[in-house]
Amino acid sequence: MLHSVLLFLLMGLAGCDDTHSQAGQEPTVTAANSITVTSSAFQDGQPIPARYSCDGDNVSLPLAWQGVPSEAKAVALVVDDPDAPRGTFVHWVLLDLDPGISSLAENSVPAGATQANNSAGKAAYFGPCPPSGTHHYRFTVYALSSATGLEAGADLNQALKAIESSAIARGRLVGTYTR
Repeated sequence: MLHSVLLFLLMGLAGCDDTHSQAGQEPTVTAANSITVTSSAFQDGQPIPARYSCDGDNVSLPLAWQGVPSEAKAVALVVDDPDAPRGTFVHWVLLDLDPGISSLAENSVPAGATQANNSAGKAAYFGPCPPSGTHHYRFTVYALSSATGLEAGADLNQALKAIESSAIARGRLVGTYTR
């Protein structure tokens, strides 16, 4: 078990500096910023605890949101690092959450939701892991006019385009992490 965890972390660290990963671009969304995103783990603009990073347990942090429009058919979450050396590094893409869900527990993926590939090519959460210095991590929740219908492990750029094409509202929480 420990060997598997170490292997995962080493693979993740290789992807962390973006040398063997595909960078994603934040979806271009003209939707209103009407969703409020919060976390019990940190405040907007503040440091993310190491527990949620590659230096800690590398588990997804608890999130909550409010303000999803009633016409939303699905919700998506994108966690990314715009400060990555070779362009935005996407750490997690969670698709097709039920619009009635308004929070995520720590280290969880709700039933019915799917994870698209991140910039490291894994359909999983990969916590903050800057190669050096302080980076900003954006936790963006999107309300979608329709579910993406994409399967687990969907291509990152395909997933981001699907979010872009159906986003009707969004909200963001930003945290920092320093190594």
